[in-house]
Amino acid sequence: MGGLMTQQLSQERPADPDSARSPVDRFFQITRRGSTMSRELRGGLTTFVAMAYIVMLNPLILGSSADATGAALTSEQLTTATAVTAGVMTILMGMIGNAPLALAAGLGVNAVVAFTIAPSMTWAQAFGLVVLEGVLIVVLAVSGIREKIINAIPAPLKTALTVGIGLYIALIGLVSAGFVTRKPDAANTTVPVQMGEGGHLLGLPIAVFCFSLLLMIVLMARRVPGAILIAIGVSTVLAIVLNAATGLPADAWGTIAPEMPESFVASPDFSLFGQVDLFGGFASAGGIAATVFLFTLVLSGFFDAMGTITSVGSEAGLSRNGKIEGMGRILAVDGVAAAAGGLTGSSPNTVFLESATGVAEGARTGLASVVTGFLFCLTLLFTPLAAVVPAQAAAPALVVVGGMMMGQARHIPWNDPDFVIPAFLTIALIPFTYMITNGIGAGLVAFSVIKLAKGKPREIGWLVGILSLVFVVYFGVEGIETLFGAK
Repeated sequence: MGGLMTQQLSQERPADPDSARSPVDRFFQITRRGSTMSRELRGGLTTFVAMAYIVMLNPLILGSSADATGAALTSEQLTTATAVTAGVMTILMGMIGNAPLALAAGLGVNAVVAFTIAPSMTWAQAFGLVVLEGVLIVVLAVSGIREKIINAIPAPLKTALTVGIGLYIALIGLVSAGFVTRKPDAANTTVPVQMGEGGHLLGLPIAVFCFSLLLMIVLMARRVPGAILIAIGVSTVLAIVLNAATGLPADAWGTIAPEMPESFVASPDFSLFGQVDLFGGFASAGGIAATVFLFTLVLSGFFDAMGTITSVGSEAGLSRNGKIEGMGRILAVDGVAAAAGGLTGSSPNTVFLESATGVAEGARTGLASVVTGFLFCLTLLFTPLAAVVPAQAAAPALVVVGGMMMGQARHIPWNDPDFVIPAFLTIALIPFTYMITNGIGAGLVAFSVIKLAKGKPREIGWLVGILSLVFVVYFGVEGIETLFGAK
């Protein structure tokens, strides 16, 4: 009798929903986050296509400088370091952080390493400072201090951060495609940028960009699955055909020309790996100068990643009560990636804004990052293929995603005088100065000054107060260097 009742109860009890899911689904929580396996795979591929240019661009930047001894790094060394680090760290982000966030050598900070730090010391010493930066960021993440700082920033400013980054990545897309250019006589005019060349859109590369952007808009408006990826693929094929038919010079397309490579396989060069001198830079450049370099690296890595994680994570639906799910693990991986960039010689690695393109394709979990990371690892052997997709085909994805992120502006309390100017400065200075850190810093300083002026210092909060002081020092670092004879 008891056995019969047990059998009846087991038949009536609803099946455990997790039991019907695959181990991959359960591990990455794909269904729970409202995604599907195909969306994750498509999102990971889209993110890779959108940021594959870093495999070509990072070697170009780091290879354009020499250290204090006159030594320069080779393209083979830097390409291997860039691809391996991006691949391994992005896979770690997927497996540990379970977030659709891809990592690679950070643009902007790699230029600081190449043109500011390396000329004052050897490459090994410069990469040693990068390792120290990563260690400090990991300590801040593991201790919980980094997450507390992020949570202490007022919600309207974090929303403004998302909006500012949206404008930033849209501008990056427009500039990389050549739709927006710097005026040749920018020093003698009040208008520093222009549309196309001479204020006009000329040439086939720009035509490919416009075609890709319009195709992407139409496909997304019609809710076609894989709209961004389809537009990039179709536009790349068009660019290859047009380039072959017209014989345009390679530099007409910018960094990457749409040409089929002579060879699809290249041999990796691991000679930069482990070539690190942790503390030698303090002797070569001087204690004060090296400390300023390290401070700049930490501050940029800390807040650039924070802004990207917050904005892309929110777009991916990972925000819960204003906090990103799994933020502690995400921040820890980001710190490890910064240190890894020093150990491999690729410069600090950090979360990339282009991750938003994968999110726009439906990516919601770390499986997308595993896909992206695996593809980066493949480029280690097939680096010539990274030169197939021109910026004009991929850049429209940044413009479209930037427009989508702008929608967050409706959540900013524009009628609150305590937040209007801080939010505006955060939004405006990120694209205008090409630096996320500058926007965050200006917003926090303005917010603190307003609260002090109104006699409400307690509403600032001690963490935000300390951050504001740190940013005051950050904005005045050149003067500090001059004052103490570091320059």
